[in-house]
Parts: sequence; C-alpha cells; structure tokens
Amino acid sequence: MRVRDGDGGGEVTAPPQHLVFAYYITGHGFGHATRALEVVRHLVAAGHDVHVVTAAPEFVFTTEIASPSLHIRKVLLDCGAVQADALTVDRLASLEKVFFYGRSARESILKTEAEWLNSIKADLVVSDVVPVACRAAAHAGIRSVCVTNFSWDFIYAEYVVAAGHHHRSIVWQIAEDYSHCEFLLRLPGYCPMPAFCDVIDVPLVVRRLHRSRYEVRKELGIADDVKLVIFNFGGQPAGWELKKEWLPDGWLCLVCGASDTQELPPNFIKLAKDAYTPDLMAASDCMLGKIGYGTVSEALAYKLPFVFVRRDYFNEEPFLRNMLEHYQCGIEMIRRDLLTGHWKPYLQRAITLQPCYDGPINGGEVAAHILQDTAVGKKYISGKLSGARRLRDAIVLGYQLQRAPGRDVGIPDWYSLSEKEISVRPMPTSHDMNGSPESSFEDFEILHGDMQGLTDTMSFLKSLSGLVGNDLRSPEKQTRERAAASVLFDWEEEIYVARAPGRLDVMGGIADYSGSLVLQMPIREACHVAVQRSDPTKQKQWKHTQARQLANGGAVPVLQIVSFGSELSNRAPTFDMDLSDFMDGEKPMSYDKAKEYFSRDPSQKWAAYVAGTIFVLMTELGVRFTDSMSILVSSSVPEGKGVSSSASVEVASMSAIAAAYGLNIAPRDLALLCQKVENRVVGAPCGVMDQMTSACGEANKLLAMVCQPAEVKELVSIPTHIRFWGLDSGIRHSVGGTDYGSVRVGTYMGRKMIKCAASDLLSELLPSCTSMQSGYSNPDEYEEHGVDLLKSEASMEYLCNLPPHRYEAVYAKDIPETITGDVFLEKYGDHNDAVTEVDQKRSYCVKAPTRHPIYENSRVEAFKALLTASKTDEQLSALGELMFQCHYSYNACGLGSDGTDRLVNLVQEIRHRKTSRTGGPSLFGAKITGGGSGGSVCVIGKNCLKSSEEILEIQKRYKAATGYLPIVFEGSSPGAGKFGYLKIRRRSTSPSN
Repeated sequence: MRVRDGDGGGEVTAPPQHLVFAYYITGHGFGHATRALEVVRHLVAAGHDVHVVTAAPEFVFTTEIASPSLHIRKVLLDCGAVQADALTVDRLASLEKVFFYGRSARESILKTEAEWLNSIKADLVVSDVVPVACRAAAHAGIRSVCVTNFSWDFIYAEYVVAAGHHHRSIVWQIAEDYSHCEFLLRLPGYCPMPAFCDVIDVPLVVRRLHRSRYEVRKELGIADDVKLVIFNFGGQPAGWELKKEWLPDGWLCLVCGASDTQELPPNFIKLAKDAYTPDLMAASDCMLGKIGYGTVSEALAYKLPFVFVRRDYFNEEPFLRNMLEHYQCGIEMIRRDLLTGHWKPYLQRAITLQPCYDGPINGGEVAAHILQDTAVGKKYISGKLSGARRLRDAIVLGYQLQRAPGRDVGIPDWYSLSEKEISVRPMPTSHDMNGSPESSFEDFEILHGDMQGLTDTMSFLKSLSGLVGNDLRSPEKQTRERAAASVLFDWEEEIYVARAPGRLDVMGGIADYSGSLVLQMPIREACHVAVQRSDPTKQKQWKHTQARQLANGGAVPVLQIVSFGSELSNRAPTFDMDLSDFMDGEKPMSYDKAKEYFSRDPSQKWAAYVAGTIFVLMTELGVRFTDSMSILVSSSVPEGKGVSSSASVEVASMSAIAAAYGLNIAPRDLALLCQKVENRVVGAPCGVMDQMTSACGEANKLLAMVCQPAEVKELVSIPTHIRFWGLDSGIRHSVGGTDYGSVRVGTYMGRKMIKCAASDLLSELLPSCTSMQSGYSNPDEYEEHGVDLLKSEASMEYLCNLPPHRYEAVYAKDIPETITGDVFLEKYGDHNDAVTEVDQKRSYCVKAPTRHPIYENSRVEAFKALLTASKTDEQLSALGELMFQCHYSYNACGLGSDGTDRLVNLVQEIRHRKTSRTGGPSLFGAKITGGGSGGSVCVIGKNCLKSSEEILEIQKRYKAATGYLPIVFEGSSPGAGKFGYLKIRRRSTSPSN
C-alpha cells in the first residue's frame, strides 16, 4: 500500500511490516537537525517509528511532526566543532573536547547505545553524522547508514595540522567508526569521505514551504515592493550591534537569533526563536549569513541570492560555497565590512543575481525510500563510487586513509593539486628554464628589465593580457579572482612585475635559526607579483571599497590585492584596506597590533604575507605610502609542500613594491626585511634561509649561507654530474605549525641549558686557575683547563658554534630528553627566543632538538666540501649518507612523518637493490626538507636518464601505497635579485583596443 504523509508531502511506499529506526543527529548546529527532519517526516508518514537521538531542541521536530511514532531522546554523542563566535571554529578546543570526551566515555557509550538499540528493537541505525553510532550499531548487530555531506574525520584532520600530532588518533578512530557503516547517502555539496565503504548520491534535502511569499509578508506587514533581507547567523549574533544606516534606503531586515533583550533599529525586525526559516527566506529578496548545509540548500531551492561571510576553519565551506557560486546564487562579503556595516554594495549586487538551480529538492523522500528498503533487507550497492573511483575522488584533495592497526599517518593537504593536474605536468630534462617565447606577452611593452627566457614569466604576462578589457566570457575565466583582477589595474599606466622562486632545502633545514651553514637551491617554481601605484582619486576600485571610501568622506590611499589560486585553499581571493589602518597616530602601529590586524579573519590572513611587506617598509625604513596600490599575486610554488611558498610571496611582493616606489634595497637586506614579515606580522617562527634563497639565489647553484644572522658564504655551482629533486609527500607542512614551533623552543631551551652549564663550570674553574697562577703554575694551564672555551660557550649566541666533540664531552649527558615548560622557566628564567614562547603546561623535547643543529652544521660543512671532490660513486654515496643522517635526525626531533619516511625508504630500496642492469645506482640519498612534519624530501642522484626513470618509479610506488601522486620539483631558476624587475605598459596598438 501507499501512505501519504499528513501535510501534502511526497508518498513513501510502506513495507509489509512496521519498522523501527534509530536516527542519530550530531549536536553541531541546526542544519543537521533540519535536514534530518525531512527524512524522519517521510519515515513517520510511512507508518514507522523513529527514535531521534540528538541534542537539538525538540521544537525543530515536534512543530513539524505531530505523531506518537516520533520519539525524542536528548543525548549528546558527538561534540561537533567548538565555535569561538559565529564565524570562528576553535580548532584546538574542538580536538581537546573530542579527545577528552572520546577517551573518558567511549566504552561506556558503546555499551549503553548497543543495549538501547536492542531494547527498542531497532531495524536500522541512521547517522547524521555521529561516528560512534555506526560502531554501536555494529556492536548491537544492526545495520547502519549515514546521511551527510561531510564527515568528522575530514573536518578534524585539518585541525590536527595546527594542533599537533598527538591528536591524530582522533581522526583515525572516527574514520574507523564510519567504516562500520554499510553505505553513505551523500548529499550535494559534499566533502571527500573515503572512510565509507559505498556511496549513493541523493538530491538536496530541503524543508518544504508552509506559506507563500504573499502570506508571510502580509503577516509581517511588509509590502511586496519593499526589499527584504534575512539576517541568518544562527543563534550567535545576539551581541552584535546592528545600525539603521547599514541597510540601503527603504530596505528592511529580518533578524534570526536575536536575544530577547537586544534592541534593534526600526528597519530591523526581530524574529521569534522558533520562526520557520524556509518561509521567511522564500519571502525575502536576499539573505545575509554564514554558510551551512541548511542555509545553502534552502537558498538554492528557493532561488534566494545569498550574501555570505566566510567561517574560519569550517572545512566543509569551500564545497558548499562552490555549489552556491556555480548556480549564481552567492556573493561573498568581507568580514570587516560585515562588522563595520558596509552592507549596501553587497546587498544591491545580490538582488541582481539570477540563481539558476533547477535540480531536484526531494532528497528527504528519496533518502527515506532507501532507508526503508535497507531496513527490510535490500542490499544497496551503487557501483558508481566504489573501489578505484572512490580512491580517485580522495586523491583529488590529497586525502589518504590508512587504517592499519597501530599505524599513525600524517594529515595531508586538503587542497593540493588534483591528480590530473599533476600527472600531465611535463617532466623537464635539464637544469635550465629556457623555453620558446609566447606571443601573448607582446601585448605589453617592456620598459625596463628582461624576462631572461623564463617561460613562467611569459605565462604570467599572458595571464595579465587575458585580463585586459574585462573579458570574462570564456568558461575558465569565470572565477571571482579573475573578475576582481580584471578591474584591478589601469592598463594605460605602468605596472611593475617581480619574480621570486621557492627553494629546495638541500642541507641545513631547521638548523638555520641555530646559526648553521645551510645549502639551498632556488627551484623552478616561483611567485610573480604585479604592482601598480596610483593617485587615490584615480585608482580603479571594487564597489565595496568605493562604498567604504564614500562613507569615510573621500579618497584616501587604498591597498587592493588579488591572489590567484585561492580556490585551491580555503581563503578569500581578494583583500583590501585603507593604508591609514597601519598608522597609530603619526607613526606605524606596533608589530603586535599589525599581527592582530591580520589575524581577525583567517580567510584573509594570507594578505599578511603581501601587505605585511608594506608595513615592514614603513616601520623599518620609514617609507610613507601616499599613493594607492593595486597588487596581483600569482604563485606556482605550491603551499604546504615545504618549498617556501610564503618566502617567495614575501620576496616577490617587497621586490615589486620597491621597484614601483624607487626603493633601492640590496637582496640580502630585502631578505632580512621579509623575515620580519614572517616572524613579526604573520607570526611564523622561521629562520632566514628561505627568504635569503628566494632573494639572493642563482639558477643551478646552491646558496651557501651562514645564518649568523644571514651571511652568504658563496654560491656553489652544482656539478654537472649531480642532480637534485624534490618529492612532495602530500602531507601538509606549516612552518607556523605547533610541531615546528615546539622543536624550536626545545632547541633554544637546550642552548640556554648549555650556556648555564658552561657558566657553572667556569665559576668552579676560575678559583682553581687563580690559585695555580699564584703558585707559579704553568700559565698554559689556563688553556688546558678550557677557560677560554667555557667563556665562549657561556656567551654562545648560536648553538651551531658548539662543535660536536665539545657537546658530547661536556654537555650531552646533562641535557634532558624532555622538560615541561613550568620546570624550565622556574630553573632557567627564559629561553631567549624573540619569536616563540614557552607554554608552561607543555612538555618539550630538548635533547634531540639540541643535538640536531650541532651535528647538522658539521654535516653541511662536509657536504659542501664533498661537492667539489672527484666525480665518483663514492662521492655520491658519501653525500647521500649525510642526507640520510639528516633525515633521521629530523625524525628524532619529532619532525618526521609517515609520508616523508616512505619516500626516503623508497630511495633507499632503489639505492641498495640488486640489479642486473649495469652502471650501479643512480639515486644516492634523501632527506626531509625545511620545517619537516610533512612537506617534501630532497633527493640526490646522478644527472642521467636512469635517475629520472627511478624518480618516476618512486612516484608510482608511492601512489600505489598511499593513493597520492607526488609532485616532482626539479630544475632551478634565478632569485629575485638576479631577476630584478620588469616595468611594463600595455601597447597602445594592441589589437584588443
């Protein structure tokens, strides 16, 4: 028979028997509850009992479903994401809450839930998207299905990058729980979810409408021709002060989630807590809010233009945002404009959108059919996304899932390049970057500088040429970043272009901040930055920038930045600010205030790397910028790979700005200024080798630099028989991450301990020496007792100045393996590092981080000397051995990862394997690079065809084991100093005129 639900919804075929469903709903937000409501409604209408297990308010369900077959059980079984405010997820607090909750109560929860499921005689467990529900169902011997667009292993895994590896087990436990689910009903706007065995796609799940637009407006007393915006940020904005002038004249705003005591202006209307949002959305002209599944699905369904503000660390957002924009339904508002009331240009733009979603919106009914059939024993196997296809979907975002017992693998970069983009990349066959010129760059007249045959520079000029005339008709140009860039420059005026490469850390790595010699190679991949200065009254401005200018009373110098590649990471593609924001009265603000300024909105924190160069020039060199500035950033140096993407952006940005303003800054000085950007404005505790290589490096040479603080010793030509490669592990590296910072703290702790120990030994030794001198002892005994050595060690500035034999003979035995922050501070006072802080509650590894730079400096010295030795396999073997030693020293510090270890092991296997092929091995060594904890490895080998074949073999074997195809970095290019800058202007005779 067929049973129609009681309120005009779709029909669901009832099976022969009555069924019992247990529906678990996460406690994070209303969106999960509102979409689950639609599925539950259809199940109840078909005559089944549904037990909803949730922490969401009961009224969400009971106002829509009045039936004794609906049972609400108020239980919180997952913690969701802890929100610091309406727009910010607290990543560490989220993990800590899950970690504590999961460890303390997991076994008890599993037992309780299994017993409860058996007590209600559940036929099927449905989860949206509570991990433990799947495991509990398995314990109870009941099948389970998930209905969702994201899973918590995906959400939390990105948080682990910031929180540290000790939280990794959370991610894999959640994925293991999900693996017990029979299949996933996947909703549109989905994230990668490879933990599930099988996947079935269903349409949007959308709440139905109860009243028409006319009925809603009539009840509210709002005429049909009045523009109406619904302000929907959940229950969070109760404390926000909303002002009348924020709306365009004649507009009204419906406010969801306002507190009972909150006073609103007369053009803002407070809605009841239980107001039915879909009806109100359908009666509005646009919505202003944050992205979530509920708001996005209903905006699409009811063709409501959506002005959205990004949410920090809300990792499902990019996928929902892309869906909004694909159907011409979304426009992004900058957070600063939300909070300061510059709403008008966004709202006026929103009502010109023409949302075009025409897909089905009956996902609730479709899901209910599938759940009902599953409960009576039907086997659903989609076949579409199983096996290799599902793995391929995961690879696109660099996500690997390994659930081998006892294994703990690293967290990859969610937003890496796709497999397709990587695999079609040509394999270069030589060191140089020379290539055939392309005609498109001829649209510009080069007034100063030389492209030096660099094909990527030609491509950048081609990209600029494609922006001329605001021609966005071709599909590949329909992105917000290109739309913004197309109106960024005045094409009749001069534009300055600089280029700065990333770097491959051959030797030295994290020993740079301890004063080591380092050997760094500038890579082929580089960042290009184009800068144009203009009179504030003549600058081409975006509409929201113009609105802010008008509100502030006239033209002031404005900075506008567009960053290409924003869609590969969850960041906004544009940034703008008044340059006066950097001032505190008559002088620049403090570094702490500048850092805080860029930290307010993490989706735009990337701008600190670019705009921070302006602030450092103002602060350190006293430069005053009275002109407006437009900047376009385009980088081929991939983020999170350990090849200094941030340094290349900083160096290219400062170089282009210096050229535009006629500032003559030597490459070394520019690198030191860029390090201040990273340390003081961005807040990443890096050494200076990255910026020095990007600024001072030369193609096909290793920059040999002593980091005390930054002295270029020489440029070492790479012998023609030797070649270096970088291989990306797919595991995201961040120099600002917790592990890198904690190792740096441990290193400085060790230095302080050694200095204190030297002082103590010196104080014990000096009275003895004085006594011997007064007794006419041999004066040479001063040297024999090492007084001078101890004096230098007591005042040691750089740990790398301590030779390994002195460390082992005098200090090694007294350096602890670990120490807690409070114990260290109580005994030693401070670790004397300006860019890191000691956390009193944290335990730090000390011995390995102290030992590493002392030995690394010696390894680098030996490596440099060996480069000029005779061309033999013994030379290459010795170089490779030094790299292997460096790699395992990183691991001892806690900066290793499964991915980089796997790559190094593959090199070792090829190095030592027995083969019938003549000529012996071609690859000789490998090591993790840069800050470690993921990223890339550097490989050394012979410059021959066989070594390239073996690199390709490693790529394939790594992909077979992990599902991720490594990017290969090879080839070299000049640093920013050697490149100089280009001054270009569009040719007046261009055919596009």
